Amino acid sequence: MLKLPSTVPGAGAGNSMEASHRGIRVQDLNAWYGRLQALRSINMMMEPKLVTAMIGPSGCGKSTLIRCINRLHEVVPGARVTGSVLLDGVDIYAPGTDPVELRRSVGMVFQRPNPFPTMSIFDNVAAGLKLNSRMPRAKLSDVVERSLRQAALWDEVKDKLNQPGTALSGGQQQRLCIARALAVEPAVLLMDEPCSALDPVATMKIEELVRELREKYTIVIVTHNMQQAARVSDFTGFMLMAADRAGELVEFGRTGEIFTNPRDKRTEDYITGRFG
Repeated sequence: MLKLPSTVPGAGAGNSMEASHRGIRVQDLNAWYGRLQALRSINMMMEPKLVTAMIGPSGCGKSTLIRCINRLHEVVPGARVTGSVLLDGVDIYAPGTDPVELRRSVGMVFQRPNPFPTMSIFDNVAAGLKLNSRMPRAKLSDVVERSLRQAALWDEVKDKLNQPGTALSGGQQQRLCIARALAVEPAVLLMDEPCSALDPVATMKIEELVRELREKYTIVIVTHNMQQAARVSDFTGFMLMAADRAGELVEFGRTGEIFTNPRDKRTEDYITGRFG
């Protein structure tokens, strides 16, 4: 079986993706939902420990792209993928790759906060750890605290860890979901419009958090908010779906260049509001 390097707490140092992570290389990636092609020949490199933002109009394939990076796309009945996604030089679609093992290295935060409704704040963060290892309670508590601190949530919840995660505000719930993803120490964090359901204050906290987390994690964020992409990302990809074509990557480059001097007129038209 092709094994992906793991950063599950307790793994040996020689098995740590963090030490060798070289980013994500997408090569000639195509994706379908049944007969509908959603992605066409996507090629890009998402650099390690930087933030890559994906922008573009609704339905252009942004969310499908990041779901292909942790193989959630194939969970949809009738969905399929061709091409390759290299994570630390390993093709995640190679025969024998374990998708469960992959998702320990590639965490994901969804558009709407989704804490487990029957679990406490503590158990929400610890859920992945309990599935993957038999960690002593004291060490588990340390990891939960560390993850909540990374998610800038510890000071707000440290005295109510036994309360339900769903009792938190929307912005706090989203940071709780981020803490849950960070608890298993992934190399990559995928964020699918993480602020779309949040108010401006909560959005600002998530953006501040993204800027802090990129010191340790490779982050890919899908957003409809171009100002947000400009604020938090190092690189930006613009995607588009024409009437007769699947979603394609129109342009990819450093965020400053994409927003101030795009090479493709379609990118300029989108950024300046002429369409989309």
